Amino acid sequence: MEPTAPASRPAVRFPVPGCSRSRCLAGILGVAIAAGFTLAHADAIVPPERAVSFTADVVPILTKAGCNMGACHAKAGGGQNGFQLSLLGFQPDEDYDHLLKEARGRRVSTAAPEESLLLLKATASVPHGGGQRIAPDSEAHRVLLRWIGEGAGLGPSDLPALDKLIVEPAGMTLAPGASQPLRAIARYADGSTRDVTALALYESNDRARAEVDGAGVVGIGSIPGTAAVMVRFQGQVSVATFTVPHGTTPADLPTARNFIDEHVFERCRAVGVPLSAECDDATFLRRVSLDVTGSIPTAAEAEAFLADAAPDKRERLVDRLLASPGYADWFANKWTALLKNRRDDASDTVSNFAFHSWVRDSLLANKPYDRFVRELLAATGTIVENPPVAWYKRVKEPKDQIEDVAQLFLGVRIGCAQCHHHPFERWSQDDYHGLAAYFSQVGRRSTSTRGEDLIFHKRGVAAAVNPKTSAKVSPSALGNPEGPIPADEDPRLRLADWLVRPDNPFFARALVNRYWKHFLGRGLVEPEDDLRDTNPPTNPALLDALAEHFRQSKFDLKALVRAIVLSRTYQTSAVPLEANADDLQHFSHFLPRRLPAEVLLDSIDAVTGSSTTFANLPAGTRAIALPDTSYNRSSPFLQVFGRPDGQSVCECERVQSSSLSQSLHLLSAADIKGKLSADGGRADRLAKDERADPEKIREVFLAAFARFPTDDEMAMALGVIAEPRVSPDGQPLPEPQARRENLEDLLWALLNAKEFLFNH
Repeated sequence: MEPTAPASRPAVRFPVPGCSRSRCLAGILGVAIAAGFTLAHADAIVPPERAVSFTADVVPILTKAGCNMGACHAKAGGGQNGFQLSLLGFQPDEDYDHLLKEARGRRVSTAAPEESLLLLKATASVPHGGGQRIAPDSEAHRVLLRWIGEGAGLGPSDLPALDKLIVEPAGMTLAPGASQPLRAIARYADGSTRDVTALALYESNDRARAEVDGAGVVGIGSIPGTAAVMVRFQGQVSVATFTVPHGTTPADLPTARNFIDEHVFERCRAVGVPLSAECDDATFLRRVSLDVTGSIPTAAEAEAFLADAAPDKRERLVDRLLASPGYADWFANKWTALLKNRRDDASDTVSNFAFHSWVRDSLLANKPYDRFVRELLAATGTIVENPPVAWYKRVKEPKDQIEDVAQLFLGVRIGCAQCHHHPFERWSQDDYHGLAAYFSQVGRRSTSTRGEDLIFHKRGVAAAVNPKTSAKVSPSALGNPEGPIPADEDPRLRLADWLVRPDNPFFARALVNRYWKHFLGRGLVEPEDDLRDTNPPTNPALLDALAEHFRQSKFDLKALVRAIVLSRTYQTSAVPLEANADDLQHFSHFLPRRLPAEVLLDSIDAVTGSSTTFANLPAGTRAIALPDTSYNRSSPFLQVFGRPDGQSVCECERVQSSSLSQSLHLLSAADIKGKLSADGGRADRLAKDERADPEKIREVFLAAFARFPTDDEMAMALGVIAEPRVSPDGQPLPEPQARRENLEDLLWALLNAKEFLFNH
């Protein structure tokens, strides 16, 4: 495999956020073809004493040449020019039939092997849209020619099955600019091995840090951090991880406060990145209040916390926040969006309110996470008597149920495996349908209430049908066969049992990685719901430790939150050092992030002293406590700032990026102006307040930033408040009116400050 110059090759990355079955590889794996790869040689020569095997020898050559990738002959909906191959050769029997029997057998000529269209096209001896994929007289060409000359058969039937792919080295620390060749070794069921370095496929998940060519030679870039190279051969994948050090030796690292710090500091020490200083009290108060309750602290709360000299005040603050209704409101907002609690018509109102209340009450009572998931998955009855049944109103088809469950609770994006072997994982179609079988006996019957169904377990043997083979597939949890399930037993209970088993490698890891991203801004695995062997964590030991802590706590969500936010890692300043400014993987400094739409709206209300009203909800209902996503339609603010609509279980549905429309909304939207100038609002109240101006300014800064103003900020604010104002006709405004408008301007300026718009 000879790649074109790296600079001209488009970036191909895994994982693939939002990958859909219809196009998951058409635009991803097809890039390699567009890049102009040519298989020039293959070191794995077929032994002369045995016949060429179609599966073991021919298919790997076609895969290496790119013939069975998404944009070529494995194109979704049909291959190029009517020639269809299975994606990456996962179905060799089908490929053999397509190659030998279709088109009147014109692609292979055993009578004149060298004239076979397969070879003429691959070598570009005749016009070929994909260009030259195999060099004439290369080893690959000779193997194909020999196979055709031997009669183009399937080859020996007694060859051992491929058991595992091993990559050497599996991981290294390399300096910027270094290179390292990889070696791919196929291990077979009989213990034999084969060097398949020349036939394997290679792909880096971060080409800025580690580039890899078709021969498996890794080139290290100049950006410090961690990158992984995926190696694939015949349905088996392996990963080599490379660390690019920062080139420094961290000075005295702070004392670890818990197991989280121990693993983070160890990793920082290994990659040579120092930690930023610890954040101050004001920053911690605002940060943890936003992350735990979705709310900024009040001016009174901020003043009291800053005045508290007790050494355990941060611990007491965290305990108070976790016990507050705000914690339940904020995390219910998160979970109901992921669980698709949206309103499509009027009949959804009761179910949505009931479901939201069930989620919120579960969080407020600190219901163990395993019990929460069990109650959801195995829900039966009606929504009124058992609110988690509402999930089955939104997610009706077994395929949607298993895909949502896999992605949300296991961190496995298994949707691709419905149609073909997962391109980046070990999951097959049988794995997919084995998981779907757990939901095959979910019964549904309409009730007298409009839009409501009764959910129940239908008596019968659980099974799903693989449409590819028409074979029945029994329940199987991602490679863990279930065994016979009695007809009277709900198979969903078996699935719930498997989820919480101590040896389940997905359940706890998926949750702790999701929560780690919530609090630290970036998952140990990114995206946070795509945990797989080919997408390794940046700190594997920490992910394992968090998962074990979660299991040992009996899936206590509040205990997990407490461990994270009380760590020195979480309390690190967002101000980077020169030596760690480019670190985005090892949490050497806090990663600032924009306030979510609901949180920002509530924070603006809190600072301006106004409130937002929502239809058919009690006055004072905050945006983070909205029961479903339908309120987005009536709130331009929530739409502009990207509150999710509950269409997907992917966190990526929430818009986190900034936009011009957001800036314009904060600067000049009518609703923002109305909040600033509202009668009884903060500006109106402070204009009538008899306190001295410095006291009023301190209140405003405490409300917006949870800190006192600096001397320069105080001087600026005093100047703004005292500035004379004139009416549109040029007449001086009365002093009370001018003071109120000046206070509105001061609040407006603070609302548009990055310090307010970001959690830092």
